[in-house]
Amino acid sequence: MLSRNPYNKRLIRKIFLSVCLIKKSLDMYFTLLVVVILTAIALVAVALGIARAISPRSYNSQKGEAYECGIPTRGRSWMQFKVGYYLFAILFLMLDVETVFLFPWAVVVQDLGVYGLFSILFFLVILVLGLAYAWKKGALEWK
Repeated sequence: MLSRNPYNKRLIRKIFLSVCLIKKSLDMYFTLLVVVILTAIALVAVALGIARAISPRSYNSQKGEAYECGIPTRGRSWMQFKVGYYLFAILFLMLDVETVFLFPWAVVVQDLGVYGLFSILFFLVILVLGLAYAWKKGALEWK
């Protein structure tokens, strides 16, 4: 039934040709992706090979020490840092990433209208609640 109508034949031909073109373009993009990945791997390998070939090598007793600053270590060379450093770093990152979201919002604030205002206020309330929780738990006090 479908093949007797000339319009259906044209439709089937158009669909077949479009599927063939899509497959051909996907094959082309896949080939391009493989070429780009192989080129990147080759460039990294060449750069590492050149660096290994021309870099000076020095093997001495200080090379194996924990710190290569030239000052010999006294006592244990391994020491642990206080967790407070990491806590401050995590809090800083949390509040710093906030600005990454605020700048694009500030650019389009007039286009967003009331919905944009409430969504950014909700975002800021969540961040302020997180900061208040950290403050209440004593995470911001240096011990």
